[in-house]
Amino acid sequence: MLTFAGTTKTKYTMLEQLEPKAVWHHFEALNAVPRASKKEEQVIQFMLNFGANLGLETVKDSVGNVIIRKPATKGMEYRQTVVLQSHLDMVHQKNNDTVFDFANEGIRMFIDGDWVRAEGTTLGADNGMGVAAIMALLTAHDIAHPPLEALFTVDEETGMTGAKGLKGGLLKGNILLNLDTEEDTEIDIGCAGGVDITARFSYAQEKPAQDALQYRLLVKGLQGGHSGMEIHKGLGNANKIVNRILYAMSTLGLRLSSIDGGGLRNAIPREATAVLAFESEGEEAILSHFETIISSIKKEFATVDAGLSMSLEPMQDSDMQVLPLEIQQNLLRALYAAPNGVYRMSADFADLVETSNNIARVEVKDGEATIKCLTRSSVESSKWDLATAIKSCFELIGANVTFSGDYPGWTPNPNSAILEVLKATYQDLFHEPSDVVACHAGLECGILGAHYPSMDMISFGPTIRGAHSPQERVSIASVQKFWRFLLEILQRIPTEKQV
Repeated sequence: MLTFAGTTKTKYTMLEQLEPKAVWHHFEALNAVPRASKKEEQVIQFMLNFGANLGLETVKDSVGNVIIRKPATKGMEYRQTVVLQSHLDMVHQKNNDTVFDFANEGIRMFIDGDWVRAEGTTLGADNGMGVAAIMALLTAHDIAHPPLEALFTVDEETGMTGAKGLKGGLLKGNILLNLDTEEDTEIDIGCAGGVDITARFSYAQEKPAQDALQYRLLVKGLQGGHSGMEIHKGLGNANKIVNRILYAMSTLGLRLSSIDGGGLRNAIPREATAVLAFESEGEEAILSHFETIISSIKKEFATVDAGLSMSLEPMQDSDMQVLPLEIQQNLLRALYAAPNGVYRMSADFADLVETSNNIARVEVKDGEATIKCLTRSSVESSKWDLATAIKSCFELIGANVTFSGDYPGWTPNPNSAILEVLKATYQDLFHEPSDVVACHAGLECGILGAHYPSMDMISFGPTIRGAHSPQERVSIASVQKFWRFLLEILQRIPTEKQV
């Protein structure tokens, strides 16, 4: 049974039927506010109004981060101050056949068994569930807690500029709980750093043969997902698949007009299209060769991406322009050669991806080509090794390659005092040990630690699947578990004398 909730579907049952009611209430309110990365003006004002209406000290720093302070409840005044941290922005992704305006509509959510999902778009549970939990604590009158500082950062998803721009000295707490991980059995003590790679080049266009057969190649139906947390799953990358097909069919006199694939750097590409022409072979040979190629690809991805769909549709455009043949060949070779997916596994942590790359966006049209990647690693030297390999790959075809958005990883501290608190709390509550891990996603802890080097940091959160894709969903039972865990942690925060 599916029940819907959201600003455009008020006739349906609201998420507030779920427990914990306060958390879901604030999640729903948050999801009614547009909050794309780098376009957080509305959600920043939403949080400023929220804090002010509670009568709590509320400030906005120079880059847009919002800090709300709440005094300790009676009897908890001498506990250490805790910084509760989550990011306000969310990844805006939707299916091509979904009609939705992120700038003006609230996320349309529905309940599907134990999961809360969104209709054809990202849900925003990353990191909206963390934000909502903090909001619930700030509004509560019946929850005992130490002094709290709520830190709501901006632009985590596309550059971490909020964390980078946070000034030292603004925060008073010496314990930070980051509520931005996606597996409720895990306590996170480290994460990967990352760097954006952009390759660009220009080319002179030319006309294809007058009698060339024209087609539109479409790859869709892939799961996509978080380019850090899910890069190890072997999911299909629409950009790599489109390029593979184009390369394989280039023996038939293929001439490339355009490629439009993927989107945000931190999302594994789900869909890609290419416009092309064939100047030598007849339609029967083209379609036969295409079917042979896609049959093999479908078999490869049958287990992990069963929804993969590839089609070649006839079209006609009298104004079509194509790439010069040598430029086309060089581009297809470079995209084929460029590393994508897992590059190296960690030698220090079992089953942890150390280094990876996501070929996130490919746009080739009107004489301009742009390829955007996100390289991640928990080892700084390995990150730059892979980034340099990718840079070299595209420089070989004459592209101008730049690095940007570099951010450090978070080095694990196995001797963390707050880690011991969380491990003991988890064992007592759930009667089994937690998994202490480092993750391949980019968390803000590494950057925040540079501003506050003495701060003891830890990260945890509810179970979220498919983040950064329209398949994003959060477990209802897991949110309940996460909330119980968070409340108990706050009860066990040590006093200042134990620092």
